[in-house]
Amino acid sequence: MYRLLNDAVRTLVPAGEDRHGPLPPLLLTLTVVTGLVDAVSYLALGHVFVANMTGNVVFLGFALAGAANLSALASVVAMAAFLIGALAGGRFGTRFAAHRGYLLRTATAVQTVLAAVTVVVAAVTDGRVTTGVQYTLIVFLGLGMGLQNAVARRLGVPDLTTTVLTLTLTGLAADSTSAGGTAPRPGRRILSVLAMFLGALVGAQLVLHGHLVITLGLALLLLAVISVTTHRLSTAEAPWARPQS
Repeated sequence: MYRLLNDAVRTLVPAGEDRHGPLPPLLLTLTVVTGLVDAVSYLALGHVFVANMTGNVVFLGFALAGAANLSALASVVAMAAFLIGALAGGRFGTRFAAHRGYLLRTATAVQTVLAAVTVVVAAVTDGRVTTGVQYTLIVFLGLGMGLQNAVARRLGVPDLTTTVLTLTLTGLAADSTSAGGTAPRPGRRILSVLAMFLGALVGAQLVLHGHLVITLGLALLLLAVISVTTHRLSTAEAPWARPQS
């Protein structure tokens, strides 16, 4: 228990010599954003995910088989937007390969702009999701999530992918001491799961009570805070900003 709590504290408040610096708490916040965004996409945009592409592949199969309340077109559009965002994230990763802080700052700044577009679009219709609003939000949120996923992958902070939890949950069980493993980073893994859960819970509560614009606005606020914070903490000589070998 002590090891778990110590790992959780070090993830939330990294020590000065930590090789990932402030990246763990920043990526945890991005994980909360993912929960918020997927709550919007699934509950308000026609049972589609913009961050969880495994779910979209499955939904596409269901939709093509004739399952009700699922749209093959929505799943395809979401996957296409995600892939384009991931492509942009890969290019950012190459451009800012020498400085992880600049990479995260730039990526979250772009995400902030994309999220701002969704807030404006939703606000114009007072939260009513017409077909045009539905696909506009799917595209812009999907672009942002693809970008985020690619950048998190390039940052290389273990157990903080920000959009996928399958391997994190698998690691919690497979690497546990009861399974004969060494249980590395148990606190970080649990925090990652809780961050996604928190975002999904808050997002669902807001969306189900008709607060689509507020939900998107909260995601926008968190992204802006991450971008500004990363900018303030990034210096050219910061040891944590160096690429991981």
